[in-house]
Amino acid sequence: MTADQPTILATSGGYQPGSRTRLEFNALVHHAVELSGVSGRAPRVTHLGTASGDQRWLSAELDEAARLAGFDFSHLNLFSMPNQADPEAHLLEQDVVWVNGGSVVNLLAVWRAHELDRILHRAWQQGVVLAGISAGSICWFQGGTTDSFGPELRAVNNGLAFLPYANGVHYDSEERRRPLVHRLVADGTLGETHCTDDGVGLVYHGTELVEAVTEVRGKGAYIVTAQDADGRGPAASELRLEPRFLG
Repeated sequence: MTADQPTILATSGGYQPGSRTRLEFNALVHHAVELSGVSGRAPRVTHLGTASGDQRWLSAELDEAARLAGFDFSHLNLFSMPNQADPEAHLLEQDVVWVNGGSVVNLLAVWRAHELDRILHRAWQQGVVLAGISAGSICWFQGGTTDSFGPELRAVNNGLAFLPYANGVHYDSEERRRPLVHRLVADGTLGETHCTDDGVGLVYHGTELVEAVTEVRGKGAYIVTAQDADGRGPAASELRLEPRFLG
């Protein structure tokens, strides 16, 4: 079972502290599974930890979270070599691909070296739900803002571009994110940019934004576009979207 149309869930969330484990999957990860339409069996969810170098300790903690959630959970590691003999076959048999955060710049370089850009596009077209947090959100867009190069945030413009927008993550929790998005949109470095507060996700069917959802009450999503500030030069306009609370 796969989604009935190409679907992406781009988030700044998905995890919460566990009661007996360090973390559990929060509502955004469960929503990715719901979007896949799977029923009658354990959802097949695979994790890509490329952006943080396929850290085995994190994989172990996600395995615990997946056990509690009842997922048929796996990993596609690329360091130091792919752990799946046929990464394409592995990805195409999943219900959900969940991409963790880290360095989006490194993620994109490694994925392209292994031709995962092509493989993931095929999976998306065939109804495998693509989802993730932070770098695992930005990667699906044309670009966004990143600390991949160092502490000072910079623009990245070589995303997979499955979605024809830019993406801003951690919009409310990292104070430099919002002003940089506004500046980069105003000067044309980034086009229309879709942003999420921590705990918020954006659902796309094909390339159309259809809904904002949240696992934390009071959080928002935002669309930032360029505008002419009454002849005073380029500026950015921000539209807040009120997300649906997932509970």
